[in-house]
This record gives sequence, structure tokens and C-alpha cells, in this order.
Amino acid sequence: MIPVRIKSITQIHQLAGLAKPNHPLISIVDVSKFSNESEVNAVVFDVYAISVKRGCNNLLYGQQKYDSDNGLMAFMSPGQVLRGEEGGLPPNLEGWMLFIHPDFLRNTQLAKTIKKYEYFEYSVNEALFLSPKEELIISGVLENIRNEYESNIDKFSQDIIVSHLETLLNYAERFYQRQFITRKITNHQVLDRLEALLDKHLKDENLILKGLPSVQYIAENLNMSGKYLSSLLKQLTGQTTQQHIHDKLIEKAKEKLSTTNLSVSEIAYQLGFEHSQSFSKLFKSKTNNSPLQFRDSFN
Repeated sequence: MIPVRIKSITQIHQLAGLAKPNHPLISIVDVSKFSNESEVNAVVFDVYAISVKRGCNNLLYGQQKYDSDNGLMAFMSPGQVLRGEEGGLPPNLEGWMLFIHPDFLRNTQLAKTIKKYEYFEYSVNEALFLSPKEELIISGVLENIRNEYESNIDKFSQDIIVSHLETLLNYAERFYQRQFITRKITNHQVLDRLEALLDKHLKDENLILKGLPSVQYIAENLNMSGKYLSSLLKQLTGQTTQQHIHDKLIEKAKEKLSTTNLSVSEIAYQLGFEHSQSFSKLFKSKTNNSPLQFRDSFN
């Protein structure tokens, strides 16, 4: 089924069977009041959507399911697809959704800085799992936003709401960092899987044909979004996925330089580099030596 494109807050309210929104560019809705009569099974929002939900284990984002019935927080940026399974909304769905049209942020600093919050590009199974205390904090910020846009709008309204939005996003950033720590055992298993995947790829005799492993390739094989994987790795190791890939390549290059008589060009070719100059530049940036200088140190 082709997703229905939703371009406005008013359309969202109409689709959900809700009354007209109090503000045309921002709205907080109670998901338990969503109509279950709509035949629409997939939508693309041209707005930002932030949600806290419970009992939503049969909602999908892309091809992934939520993996918990507990309170969780998820983020969508304009252009992403939200899908529901056959049978409509689950009967025990609770929580709220905050919709923000990009026009509401126009001419504000948040319009630029919102892109720094990488969790807007995480997949739904990488949602933020909230503790009861964290959910109370988030709900309090939401209530401040609701009270402001339901009051008489004046020249201060946008600045005040944007300030609350920034607080909400910063709390989410903090809670995600907490989640990376509290799920440490699971996250270290991801790190082990990453190491094994890189080892396997670099041992593959077809590496010449496959080329260098990309961040997207690694993320897909670990069933994660690229952004979430890099965020997780930065928390665990201080390095991004790309830096892990480069480190593995340098390890392999050092092995070949110290144990074979292959030329630098041949080694670069075997490691998937199209140009030996690119390989030499990366090697020197990581080791402070050229490949030949490193080889000479063993002679």
C-alpha cells in the first residue's frame, strides 16, 4: 500500500478523527483518542513527530516492530514512514504525540540545530525506553508546551514554545546516553558482533570486488540504523563506526606490510581501495608513518 502523505497538522487531526487543532503548526494529541476507523495503514508525515506510547507493539516503523509494551519515546523527522499492521490500532494504546510543522521553527535557531539530534534518524526498534521518573519529566515539559499554544498567542509565544522544545530534546539526549549505559551488556554484544563482521569482511577473498565496508553495510548487517550504531559506539568506545572500519583496515594493512613482500599498491587493491594514494593517506593519518616507512621499521 502506498503511504498517504500528510502535509499539515490539520490533516493529522482529520485522519485521526480529532477536532480542529488549536494551533495550525503545532499540536499535542492523545493517541488513545485516535479513531480506529481509518483505512489508512501507512503515512508519510511532512512534520516532526515525537511520541511517548505504551501498548504499541504492533506498530511498525519501516519494517521494524517496537520491542516493548512499556513507555517508550520515538522521534520522526519529515519524510519518514509510519505503518500499522492489519487490524488497526491496538486497543491498549496510550500516550501522546507531538507534531511540529517545520514552518513553526522557521527563523529560529532550533530550525538549524534540530539536525544535531541524531535520534530523529534512529529506527523505531531503537526507541528510547523511559523510566517512570523520566516519563514524568517529559510529560511536564509537554504540558508546558500545550499550555502555551492553547493560551492567547502573542509575540512571545513562539520563543517560549521553542525554548520548551529545546528542553524536551535535550532531556531526550540525556536519557539516550543513560540508555546506552544501562543496556551496556547488550551494547557490548553489538560491539563483539561488529568486530566479527569486520573480520569476516576483511578476510573475504572477494573484498576486491566488494570494496570497502560502508557504515550502511555494517549497520544493516547488525539490524540497526547507521546513526544509532554510531551513537552507541561513540558512547562505548569514543569512536564512530567509520573510525572502527578504518582501524580494522589499518590492522590488516600492518599485517600485510610486515609479513609479505606485496607492494603498497597491491595491498591497497587487496583491501578494496580504488586508489593507492587514498590508502596511503589514511594509513599515515592513523599511524603518522607512510606504508613504506612502517615496513622499513621491520627491516
